[in-house]
Amino acid sequence: MSDNEAPPATTRNAYQEDIIKILVATDNHIGYLERDPIRGQDSINTFKEILQLAVKHDVDMILLGGDLFHENRPSRDCLYQVMALLREYTLGDKPVQLELLSNPDDGQAEGYSFPAVNYEDPNLNVAIPVFSIHGNHDDPQGAGPQGALWLINYMGKFDLPLSSASNPNPVENDSGISIRPVLLRKGQTRLGLYGVGNVKDARMHFELRSNRVRMYMPGDKEDWFNVLVVHQNRVPHPPTPAVPEGLFDDCIDLVVWGHEHDCRIVPEPVAGRPYHITQPGSSVATSLGEGEGLEKHVALLQIHNKEFELKPLPLRTVRPFMLGDIFLAEAAEEEGFDVSDQIAVGKFLRARVNALIDQANQLWDERNAHAVEEGEVELPRMLPLVRLKVDTTNVPAMSNPIRFGQEFTGRIANPRDVLSFHRSKARSSASRTATSVDQPELSIDDPDLTTSEKLAKVRVQTLVQEYLAAQELQVLGEAGMNEAIRMFVEKDDGWAIQTHVSSALRALMKGVQENGEVDEEELDDVLVKLKEQHNQEYLEKAKMGKTGKGKGKEKASAADSDADSMLMDVDIGEEDGSDFDEPVPPPKKRKLHPRKRLHQQRRGGGKRLLLESEEVTELDENDDEEDEAPPKVTKRTNRAAVLSQPAKKAPAKKTTTTQGKASSSGQGTLSFAPSGRSSTRTAAARAKGKMANVVEVDSD
Repeated sequence: MSDNEAPPATTRNAYQEDIIKILVATDNHIGYLERDPIRGQDSINTFKEILQLAVKHDVDMILLGGDLFHENRPSRDCLYQVMALLREYTLGDKPVQLELLSNPDDGQAEGYSFPAVNYEDPNLNVAIPVFSIHGNHDDPQGAGPQGALWLINYMGKFDLPLSSASNPNPVENDSGISIRPVLLRKGQTRLGLYGVGNVKDARMHFELRSNRVRMYMPGDKEDWFNVLVVHQNRVPHPPTPAVPEGLFDDCIDLVVWGHEHDCRIVPEPVAGRPYHITQPGSSVATSLGEGEGLEKHVALLQIHNKEFELKPLPLRTVRPFMLGDIFLAEAAEEEGFDVSDQIAVGKFLRARVNALIDQANQLWDERNAHAVEEGEVELPRMLPLVRLKVDTTNVPAMSNPIRFGQEFTGRIANPRDVLSFHRSKARSSASRTATSVDQPELSIDDPDLTTSEKLAKVRVQTLVQEYLAAQELQVLGEAGMNEAIRMFVEKDDGWAIQTHVSSALRALMKGVQENGEVDEEELDDVLVKLKEQHNQEYLEKAKMGKTGKGKGKEKASAADSDADSMLMDVDIGEEDGSDFDEPVPPPKKRKLHPRKRLHQQRRGGGKRLLLESEEVTELDENDDEEDEAPPKVTKRTNRAAVLSQPAKKAPAKKTTTTQGKASSSGQGTLSFAPSGRSSTRTAAARAKGKMANVVEVDSD
């Protein structure tokens, strides 16, 4: 047998009592787009079909390769539907023919009485046991025993050393990954299931390369058919690395690889290794990439002693997916239309999308007819998934893709993202020389740069600007959106983007209303003009230093009038023309009373304290005498200096500034008596003594 060929089928003539039949599936992603009115039930419908195939082919067990759920904590409705399907198709009176030889307590949830393998529970009638590892989407690590359904036998959970949480360097961690198998037997065939739940690819790579993955195997491991189930990157997805295929133990016979969504069920040999790899792929399209365009299958695995056979089973409830890719500038030359003519471009793109829809419908009809020939029930046609990738390099502007997709509502399942605009990474030299002078950083996609140079040149703000420029925003201005994203990334302002979008939309709506009634054909032009106008206004405000500064300080200034006591730094102004040979000492914290009028009445007495916002009022020393009009200080404080300081709330502190120190330092001190509860005769006298030392600075 050649290394590039799959192992021949050798189980057909074997005794059925010795054949272990397993239905293998990975990446079900149940709950993906569950709120979508069209695609919301796709994942659960396909999972139902998988369970029906298990019953139809009378399998002994179902093996899942991770990502059963799309989220770590699926919704209640999603859980109910999965539990209902598992109860309907995996529970029953059919006896399980797989004998458990390993310890039934391995993997048992702590604090719960039911065994780790559910068909060993006398209180539960299991007809088809389901074994599964976790993926990167449904990782239950740290969630405790409630992280897995009791209707599924969860394997492959291991605890990484706690030191790795505080020490990111795995080299200094003593222990590696330990894998304990689930040992099963049917007749003369013995099966060892080794599951490894998803871990970070860099960590898995290190553990394998360092030979720190320990697999507990029986003494006669050569007589067992050993299956390893993993959920890792098989090919690099930058910046995430991949796990090498050739680092697993030689005692493994078959590797079931999860996480990769393209369907490659036919066993693939590994150079220099005795095992094969099968990759069932996902059962639902979670992205509109090339890998998702392949027809979806699950695998029927039949094992007899050390031989195995894999048969792909097509999934009929998966929507057909068609992907197209065009270079608009070249297509315009071939078809003879102008790329700046939006009507001509829209007509061309519309024709291409219609062609993809026809191809998808034709593909569905062919698959349906083939299934009917094999005795299956004909299924009604499903709305296809269509994606047209448009390279807009050297194209000045494009229409709104969402509005374009609305024309295909009712004909495709994804009208909002049928078009995908992008520009070629390899830019021409002319476009590179046209880079703005204010942005001298080079793009990280420049092929002339090395990896180290790209990392040295990369700037978040530059990446955001390049990305927004490539998206050709129709409604939001690039400058304001760039600033909002910068605040979100650098300042950790979680509301920056939402606030900017809401403000921009309100401004646009107001601008449209001011234009009166606008025809639908003229609406795009009006929005473009308003967007450019708002973007220009934003840039002008940014140059003047007003962008993003006014509101917070206005609120702070307004809060000054409501505070009971404040400590502020009062800076002396140079309006009085004084020159200082020595540096002015740093300002000290001074007590400033609120600028609002404050009236305080002491019980049992007729004395009243009156403070004006612009005046300093002395207190009368004698309680028996009538209140006299306080002398007004002619000079004013430097209010501009006071108001420029941020307001601080703090408990009142005593200040002991003398007149001599005030005059020598050249800095005025404002000191007021405490307000409220301490307005006694002693407090009034003390306040008068302090106010005698006040030096006011003219701000005029």
